[in-house]
Amino acid sequence: MTGWTASDIPPQHGRTAVVTGTGGLGFEDAVALARSGADIVLAGRNSRKGADAVARIRQLAPRATVIFERLDLASLTSIAEFAERLRSGRQNIDILINNAGVMVPPRREETADGFELQFGTNFLGHFALTARLLPLLRKGNKPRVVTLSSLAARGGSINFADLNAEQGYKPMPVYSQSKLACLMFALELDRRSKQNGWGVTSIAAHPGISRTDLLLNAPGRFSMERTMRTLLPFLFQPAAQGALPALFAATAPEAKGGAYYGPDKMSEVRGHPALARVPDAALDEAVAARLWQCSEELTGTSFSRAMTELTTVQA
Repeated sequence: MTGWTASDIPPQHGRTAVVTGTGGLGFEDAVALARSGADIVLAGRNSRKGADAVARIRQLAPRATVIFERLDLASLTSIAEFAERLRSGRQNIDILINNAGVMVPPRREETADGFELQFGTNFLGHFALTARLLPLLRKGNKPRVVTLSSLAARGGSINFADLNAEQGYKPMPVYSQSKLACLMFALELDRRSKQNGWGVTSIAAHPGISRTDLLLNAPGRFSMERTMRTLLPFLFQPAAQGALPALFAATAPEAKGGAYYGPDKMSEVRGHPALARVPDAALDEAVAARLWQCSEELTGTSFSRAMTELTTVQA
């Protein structure tokens, strides 16, 4: 995979890709997949930004088939409605890239369902989305789910006593927990898919440190993260480069289920896709299983039930 770029993406004609997030990495994922022939469903909460993103993708990939669908990952109702629209209008999904997220808001905020915003959006929202789309993924052609983690996961831990940071909120530790949870979910999903014969390959990826709007939009005006992004732009690789690990995970024949990919240079800060170091905390399968159970209870979703519904429909 040395030096892998978007030009190495195999033809994706006849495949449907769902990408969450209309800007930054999500936009670059969608552009690259559209240029490779995939049908794109770009999902985000802001309809105006979604329409703008679709127009830009069509300019960059004139033959692309791309639509925008509204999806607010901070609302379980929005997730259910989005999944139902796709299930009623499509036969299958081949690629799901769980990319969208929020990062280090200075004060604790909550989703529509009362979850802490970062944990609820970055992790629980994508957990629920994947569960609800599982029947469509199961009918895909060699389907893959790619879930975005972060270098911040290295400093994360799963605090079961206070998953939603109600007892104390610190922006970066809470963000790190959400991204560690995303990584553990990706690994656990692949294990369960293999154990239960779901036929879905799950892979994790991270973008290193990339030049997106995430740091500019979420933190406080004078936060360290925003200051670094503003004053030290040379530390950040372009979003198109940061998107490569996720694109590799989504399309490369050599990408492996249950693997974790990130940039290959400067301790995974930038570069081309390569195997990333999995933090020790993410390797604890007992914690991953407990997190899975808690997540199903919190979101009211069930992967096993989704598979049962699919079997019933097929029968």
